[in-house]
Amino acid sequence: MTNPLLVRWDTPFGLPPFDTISDEDFAPAMDKALAAHTAEIDAIAANTEPPTFANVIEAMEAAGEDLDQVLSVFFNIAGADSNPAREALQRDFSPKLAAHFAEISANKALFARVEAVWTARDTLDLSDEQARVLMLSHRGFVRSGAALTGEAEARMKEIKARLATLGTQFTQNLLADERDWFMPLAEEDLEGLPEFVISAARAAGEEKAADGPVVTLSRSLIVPFLQFSSRRDLREKAYKAWAARGANGGETDNRGIAAETLALREERAKLLGYDNFAAFKLETEMAGTADAVRNLLMDVWAPAKARAEVDAEALTQMMADDGVNGPLEAWDWRYYAEKRRAVLHDLDEATVKPYFQLDRMIEASFACATKLFGLSFEPLDVPLYHADCRAWNVTRDGAHVAVFIGDYFARGSKRSGAWCSAIRSQAHFPQVQTPVVVNVCNFAKGDPALLSYDDARTLFHEFGHALHQILSNVRYESVSGTSVARDFVELPSQLYEHWLEVPDVLREFATHAETGEAMPADLLEKVLAAATYDMGFQTVEYVASALVDLSFHDGAAPADPMAHQAQVLADIGMPAAIGMRHATPQFAHVFAGDGYSSGYYSYMWSEVMDADAFASFEEADGAFDPERAEALERHILSRGGSADAAELYTLFRGRLPGVEALLKGRGLLDAA
Repeated sequence: MTNPLLVRWDTPFGLPPFDTISDEDFAPAMDKALAAHTAEIDAIAANTEPPTFANVIEAMEAAGEDLDQVLSVFFNIAGADSNPAREALQRDFSPKLAAHFAEISANKALFARVEAVWTARDTLDLSDEQARVLMLSHRGFVRSGAALTGEAEARMKEIKARLATLGTQFTQNLLADERDWFMPLAEEDLEGLPEFVISAARAAGEEKAADGPVVTLSRSLIVPFLQFSSRRDLREKAYKAWAARGANGGETDNRGIAAETLALREERAKLLGYDNFAAFKLETEMAGTADAVRNLLMDVWAPAKARAEVDAEALTQMMADDGVNGPLEAWDWRYYAEKRRAVLHDLDEATVKPYFQLDRMIEASFACATKLFGLSFEPLDVPLYHADCRAWNVTRDGAHVAVFIGDYFARGSKRSGAWCSAIRSQAHFPQVQTPVVVNVCNFAKGDPALLSYDDARTLFHEFGHALHQILSNVRYESVSGTSVARDFVELPSQLYEHWLEVPDVLREFATHAETGEAMPADLLEKVLAAATYDMGFQTVEYVASALVDLSFHDGAAPADPMAHQAQVLADIGMPAAIGMRHATPQFAHVFAGDGYSSGYYSYMWSEVMDADAFASFEEADGAFDPERAEALERHILSRGGSADAAELYTLFRGRLPGVEALLKGRGLLDAA
C-alpha cells in the first residue's frame, strides 16, 4: 500500500489527506524521505560539471520535497494534537534530523561547490533575490560548521544531535505538566466568577473527565481565574502550580535540561570562533549585538518598572482595604488589577467579553485583510487533522492565493501558546506553489466561544504572521514568508494587532453574543481608553524574561540557571509581586529549540517598528490608507527574507524608527 506521505496529493489545493494519514505512516515515510534527500545532496556534491548557481544553489533549493512534505505534516500535528505515539516519534525524529542536517553542513565536497559559487558571485549576473539566497546559503554552511575538521567537526555533530533531543524533551515535559495538573472546584468555589469563566471551567472538567468544573494550566483559563476569583487561597494554589511547570522534580523537570542546553550552546559558539552564543546568534539579526539588545530593553525597563511600582502601591492599598494583611503577591496582582480597572475605567472583562465572540473576531481579521489587500476568504469543507480546525480558501480577484487553517481551542493534546506555521510555503521554484498556512491558538471553548481583549489581540497577531505567508511573492522557498531575521519576523504580526483597535472595526464586529447589538459607544470608548491599562505589569514581566534570556547567552553558560535567573532579576530590581512571563523551566521560546534563544527580545525590537509603521498609516489617510497598504505589501509582506530587513523597512517607511513610538503606544512616555 502506498504511503500517503510520499505521494503528491491529488486533493483540493494539494492539502494533506489527513483522513488517510495514520501515525504508523510517519516513521517509514521519514526514513525514505531522509534517504531520498541524502541521495539528492550527494548527487549535487558529486556533480563533475563546473559549479553554478543553478546546479548547486537551485539544486539544493529543489531537493528534499518528500522530506519537506513529511516534516510539515508531522510537526504541525505533533505540536497541535499530540499523543503518546507522536511524542515517541518526536523523540526518535529529533536526533535523526539533527544528524541528517549536520551531515549536509559537514559535506566537504558540497561546501566546496557552494564556496566556488560564492567566490564567483560577482561574475554570475544574479538577480537581487538570487544573490541573497546565495549569501544566506553560504553563511548557513559556515555557521553550521562546514569549515570545521577533525575532532571539532565530530563534536559539532554530537552537540547538534543532543540539543535536538533536549529541545524535544523540554517541550514534552512542559506539555506533561500542563496536561496532568488541574484543580477541582466545588460549586461554592465558583462564587463571584463571571459566567464565561465558569463555562470554561466546566468544559475543562469534561475534557479531564472530572466530576465537575476544574482550573487547568491553560493560559486561557488560569489567567481569568486569577483575575476574578475572590478565593485568595485558590488563586495562590493555582498560581504556584502555573509557576512550577517544568520544575516539579521527577521525570518532567526541565531545570537540568536548561543547564545542559546552555552549556552546549556555548560550546557550539566557541567551536565556531565566537565569544559566546549571543554573539553567534545575534550576528544575523537586525540588532547585531547583545549591547544593542540590552540598551533597547533597559530603555523600556526603567519607565515600565516605574509605572508598575506606582500601580503596586495602589493595588496594595486595595488589598489592605479588603482586610488582607501582608505584601501584594503574584497571585494577587491580576485580581486587584481587574478590580482597579473596573474603578478607573468603569470597565470589567465580564462586561466586555460577550462582545468579543471568536467567530466575529475571525470575521474582523479577514475583513481588515480584505480592505487592506483585497483578499477574500471562503470556507472549505476538507479533511483536517482535528475536528476543531477550520479552513478557508484565500482568493484575490477570483484567483486562488492560499489555504488558511485555524485551530483555535485549547485541549490537552496541544502545547501552550499560539503560533503560525506553514504546511506548504509559497515559492515559484522549482514549481509554483501556493501556501497552506495554519494559525494555532489556545482559547477556551464555549457556546459561543468568547475571547478576552488580549485573546482577540492574539488572534490578530497570529493572523498577521499568516498574512506574511499568504502574501509572500518570492522565487525561492528558503526566503519565503516568515523566513526572515528573528527580530523582524514579529513586525507583521504585531503591526496587524493595531487594526483590532480601529474604532470602525470594533463598531462593526464587536457585537454582543446574546443580543447581537454593536458595542455601545461609551463602552467602546472605555475599551480603547483601557488598552494600555496595566501596561507597567505587562512590560515588566516581558522585559524581565528577555533580559534573563540575553544574560543566559551573553557570557559563560551558568551551571545553575535558576540561581542565574534570580541574580538577573535582583540586579534589575524585579518587583516582588510580578513574575517573569516565562520562567526558565517553562521558557519554551528559548529551550524547546534555539529559534528565540538570545532572541526573545525580538518582540520588542519588532514593536519599535510596528508602532512606527502604524503611525505612518495614521499620518496618511488612516488605518486603511490604500497607498500605505500597498507599500506594506510590496516592501515587507511580499518580500519575505529576499532582502535585508533594515533595507525593507527603510523602503517602506523611509527611515528606521526610534523607541519613542513604542513608549507612546504602551502609554509609558510619562513614566520615562
